[in-house]
Amino acid sequence: MRPPPRPSSARAPASLREPRMQPVRRMKPSAMSKRKLRESSGESAECISQVQKILRERFCHHCAAGKLFGMEQQYRHLLELLKRTTVHGESNSALVIGPRGSGKSALLNHVLKDLREMEQVRENLLEVHLNGLLQTNDNVALKEITRQLQLENAVGDKVFGSFAENLAFLLEALRKGDRTSSCPVLFVLDEFDLFVHHKNQSLLYNLFDISQSAQTPVTVIGLTCRQDILELLEKRVKSRFSHRQIYLMNSFDFKQYMKIFKKQLSLPAEFPDESFAQKWNNNVQHLSEDKAVQGVLQNLFQHSKDLRSLHSLLMLASSAVTVHHPLLTAADLQEASRQHSTDSKANIVHGLSVLEICLIIAMKHLNEVYDGEPFNFQMVYNEFQKFIQRKAHSMYNFEKPVVMKAFEHLLQLELVQPLERPSARAQREFLLLRLLLDSSQIMDALQVYPNCPTDVKQWAASSLSWL
Repeated sequence: MRPPPRPSSARAPASLREPRMQPVRRMKPSAMSKRKLRESSGESAECISQVQKILRERFCHHCAAGKLFGMEQQYRHLLELLKRTTVHGESNSALVIGPRGSGKSALLNHVLKDLREMEQVRENLLEVHLNGLLQTNDNVALKEITRQLQLENAVGDKVFGSFAENLAFLLEALRKGDRTSSCPVLFVLDEFDLFVHHKNQSLLYNLFDISQSAQTPVTVIGLTCRQDILELLEKRVKSRFSHRQIYLMNSFDFKQYMKIFKKQLSLPAEFPDESFAQKWNNNVQHLSEDKAVQGVLQNLFQHSKDLRSLHSLLMLASSAVTVHHPLLTAADLQEASRQHSTDSKANIVHGLSVLEICLIIAMKHLNEVYDGEPFNFQMVYNEFQKFIQRKAHSMYNFEKPVVMKAFEHLLQLELVQPLERPSARAQREFLLLRLLLDSSQIMDALQVYPNCPTDVKQWAASSLSWL
């Protein structure tokens, strides 16, 4: 007899059963680890944002957050001068003289910041900032003085007989609240040498004259890069100036320049994330010891010692810092140096047409043949025609009006400059001009010019004109 069939529901013994393959389960990160990841990425993004904010304030503005380098004596002199005005009511005048980028504005901003933090000075000093590039005449300057002193309502529709009368009224209006005391006023004249060209130097005369009187405590501080500024003043203006001069000179050597580089990039001790700040500052120390970085800074130092150029280079380099690239590298500084030294005129040449390039090459040859003497359009056109007839096999012979239009475009781009202002009757073809590009700039631009014809490159490289 056959054994009865085993019911389907019966299971075989565990020892005879085939092992069943269990599906592999991927371990999902827990909510806790996800939260930690988000928090760490958010903290790093916050650190990078703080770093960029600190560096932008140092490099883009003349802020008083950084350190003054090599001008401690000038700082003490100017601070003492302004303290005597704000605390003791003395009137003074002084000139801060130094080349562009030497730190004149940074010095003044440091002094004013420290001055405002003193309790006896706080809210006791009115400031008027004028710039010779903006206030081009006395009337514009007077309106700006009125606006910054907030005395528009006091002036109203009053008509004054002279500049001196108007300025005296403004200073008297400041005393209306309390006749026994007057609030000191600081006048800062940036680009001081441009105020010399005002009619009769009335603004300077009246400001210096008031600074010598005992009526209102007024201090006039001028910022200029002209070493001979006193020679430009009229005799009556010079006699009312106190002849206080504060000179700023970048006298540091390359070792001090490297210290400035490290100081300007380092994060302060009060940075919120101490571990990140330490990592950043250690990286800056390694950068200062890198030979490639030292080479970049050496080239910049030999070209210009002013800190404005250094700030511009560091700003370009620090713009590469991101969450995924949190620390500066030598490659960042090398790329910033390349961008910093890029020739703007050569970049303009990259966008010109082949016809305009040919006209520039024709001018280059005229400069070589006639030893830098001025030329006119007709001479350039004749030189271009010689090239077309003898050498160019791939160039189209443009009509003269088309060539003239291309030449006028070069004038608009200011790659070519007329020697004198053209009159209405002067013929454009014979207007004397000068090329504002040298041979090296032209050749460098042609090396990277896209799809430049071979004939044009050979013509530019030839040392003599096609006679």
